[in-house]
Amino acid sequence: MLGPAFRSLITFPLKSKVSFLISTAVLTTAGSSLYRQYQLRNFNMASQVPQSPLNWNHTPELILSETDRLIKEGRALDDLIGSIKLQDATIGSVIKPYADLENRQAALINQLSFYQHVSPSKEIRDSSNKSDAKFRAFSIESGLREDVYKVIHKVYEDVKKDPSLVKDDPETLRFIEKIDRQYKRNGLGLPAETRSKVKELQQKLSTLSLDFSKNLGENTEYILFTEKQLEGVPKDVVNQFEKVEDKYKMTFKYPDLFPVLKYAKDPKTREAAFVGDQNKAPENADILIEAVKLRAQLAQLLEYKDFSEYILDDRMAKTPKTVMNFLTDLKTKLRPLGENELKSLKSLKERDYKERALQYDGRYYVWDHRFYHTMMLEKDYKVDEATIAEYFPMQHTIEQMLSIYEIIFNLKFVEISKENKLYNTWHEEVKQFAVWKLDNKEKPEFAGYIYFDLHSRPGKYGHAANFGLSPGYTDIQTGKRVYPSTSLVCNFTKDTKNKPALLKHDEVVTFFHELGHGIHDLLGKTKFSRFSGTAVHWDFVEMPSQFLENFCWDKGILKKLSSHYLTQKSLPDDLIQSLIRSKNVNGALFNLRQLHFGLFDMALHTSVDGKVDMYKLWNDMREEIALVDNGGVVTKGFGSFGHLMGGYASGYYGYLWSLAFAQDIYYTKFKADPLNVKSGLEYRDKILCRGGSGEEMDYLVDLLGRKPNSEAFLKELGISD
Repeated sequence: MLGPAFRSLITFPLKSKVSFLISTAVLTTAGSSLYRQYQLRNFNMASQVPQSPLNWNHTPELILSETDRLIKEGRALDDLIGSIKLQDATIGSVIKPYADLENRQAALINQLSFYQHVSPSKEIRDSSNKSDAKFRAFSIESGLREDVYKVIHKVYEDVKKDPSLVKDDPETLRFIEKIDRQYKRNGLGLPAETRSKVKELQQKLSTLSLDFSKNLGENTEYILFTEKQLEGVPKDVVNQFEKVEDKYKMTFKYPDLFPVLKYAKDPKTREAAFVGDQNKAPENADILIEAVKLRAQLAQLLEYKDFSEYILDDRMAKTPKTVMNFLTDLKTKLRPLGENELKSLKSLKERDYKERALQYDGRYYVWDHRFYHTMMLEKDYKVDEATIAEYFPMQHTIEQMLSIYEIIFNLKFVEISKENKLYNTWHEEVKQFAVWKLDNKEKPEFAGYIYFDLHSRPGKYGHAANFGLSPGYTDIQTGKRVYPSTSLVCNFTKDTKNKPALLKHDEVVTFFHELGHGIHDLLGKTKFSRFSGTAVHWDFVEMPSQFLENFCWDKGILKKLSSHYLTQKSLPDDLIQSLIRSKNVNGALFNLRQLHFGLFDMALHTSVDGKVDMYKLWNDMREEIALVDNGGVVTKGFGSFGHLMGGYASGYYGYLWSLAFAQDIYYTKFKADPLNVKSGLEYRDKILCRGGSGEEMDYLVDLLGRKPNSEAFLKELGISD
């Protein structure tokens, strides 16, 4: 998942020296009957990093003063552009200064807004939240400047009449088209009274979004369980729970919650954990209900039928009808498979209840699913998550993961130690890397910085996401490259006295996924910050990460990633085979759950007035689509469905939509040999490096040599052979 979308950034032109050793690396790849070997020669590389990393020494006061300064700069530019006479409006007088300020401000705006998700200081998080609110308010104000729009639209019309004005520069043409369309979608061209209402609604929605996010980030709710209630939960997990007298404190952070749902033998414990998690941050339910109504009103003002039509007008899918056809067709195809999977799980539950002398009522509750899915993996597929996790100590796994990215994308990750003067982060646990491209072995090219913030703590963003911090671009004034920075924010367990932090296989997949977003950020090479890295259409943005998830199910990759924390042996063949066989176990039910989220999202945002019974939709659609029983319990899990307030409104379908492209690429180019360097570099240059500077369908055709199809996607879902 991508973190909430931010707006822009500044650079740090200071130069520092960094020295490191690139060890001899033998990169092997077997493509068809070919065997190719690449070898980097041993050499010391002491070169000047062309750009210092971001500075993370902001105080609460500095965050707000910098926010005010950046807004003042932005308002001054708006005033300047708005004062230009139409006959004087050109690319040079209007577009270049507009793009220049957007480029230069982007990093700092993103950074000041990012603190609210990760800073250990509540004062800094609060200031960051206020900063974000100010930036959003100014963005709304700026986006409704009619005087600015008239000047920009004049340039747009001139370019349309005379394309030679941007001859051989398609990215500048796209930039002009995008900002002109951006103003139109804000309501420019509508009467002043309507624009005033649009502004009011946008400001209300911005405030609701920030409140929703803050309520989740600052959430400290928990449940106390006795040792008996936690029977079945691994001791290592229970021992990490804070103890309150004779009970154990389970928070709703994933490292606490998921093991309880997977292993607690007492169904009442699982029910309490599930329902508690669904109902956390209770104030958020009303926030989303209000937001959906306001979104419907906004769409009507902007002359769209509903909010979904407004959103999808600027996505690959284009229309709600296209999305609904896609989702309902999948639902129809997956349901029979899901019913068969459910039958097997209910049979397993019945046997379990009989063995434990419990009364089975013939029902399969939503809080049963993780428990019996895990039991099925262990009993029928010999997949013991705890045993497999012993082969994935975090430090080793991450090192090997990076080495895989190094091979296929020709990169080098260099960790910046805490002793290095370049090291500067927002928390002592954060790891910082400089990343280099090695296409020219004699002169490696700097790619940017990446940060890993991997462990949970109070006040931190509670899921797993990639946050783009500073985009890459070419400085308009100097022509020099400005390099990106990006961060992975996760919530994995920490080392204990007896053993290192161990990753479950699904956590390995999660890390691979989020790192995919980070690499997309780093490798994007565009002129403008607005198109950098992951700045693609929102229903394409998950594709590069979903594509890379496949690597975690390949035998050779699993051998490379694994190393038992005691013996250093890689995952044995029998466990690998069991794990691979389990890849799509209960896959139909998993994807029906995704369809529940996607169709719920569409139901909210295709409502003309937004006045929907959200409680009924959320709970009834879960039973009807995901096929699990609510047990008569009404929950408000939509109140913690962060996607719907974080950029994925009328967009959650994108996870399944983009998966079709991901699977086509993997099966066509990589399945036979995931470490094929030729395929990796071709994919890097034709997909990742282009960012959002062009149309994604054109990228896909260029890479595949044809239009993408859904054959591999349907095969993975179990719908076709």
